[in-house]
Amino acid sequence: MRLYHGSNQLIQTIDLSKGKKFKDFGQGFYATHLRGQALYWSKRIAERFGGTATVTEFEFDLDAAVADGVKVRMFKKPDRDWALFVMANRKNDGVEFRHDYDIVIGPVADDNMARLFGLYDMRIIDLDAVLAGLIYKDLNSQYFFATERALNYIKRV
Repeated sequence: MRLYHGSNQLIQTIDLSKGKKFKDFGQGFYATHLRGQALYWSKRIAERFGGTATVTEFEFDLDAAVADGVKVRMFKKPDRDWALFVMANRKNDGVEFRHDYDIVIGPVADDNMARLFGLYDMRIIDLDAVLAGLIYKDLNSQYFFATERALNYIKRV
């Protein structure tokens, strides 16, 4: 499967420590199977931090990872489990949440979802209101690589 990573530079080698903390699935390396989504992100990052909008292509072998016993979590849609997982990873309260998955695949929490999560954290809305906000969402996808073991299954093209 072909994956794409949008950045302000070509990715020669994946360095998990360069990923920002408190993202949807945690600190690590993110990619998507949607080239247009990667291109969009590359432009946003280059505008924000400088550099040149660049999409790096990778080949990913999910079947081999699963066959080798790599711990994979897959969210097919934005639902209750996905929302709780993303909110736990994004929560910046001094205690970093750490899951034990090597690879996580699922929807991207866009800016509107982040607002809902913030309202939930402030106790302005409850989880049911967050979940109601998910009903009409057609969110982009992301593939998250959390461990060095996971990186054995993604290679730059």
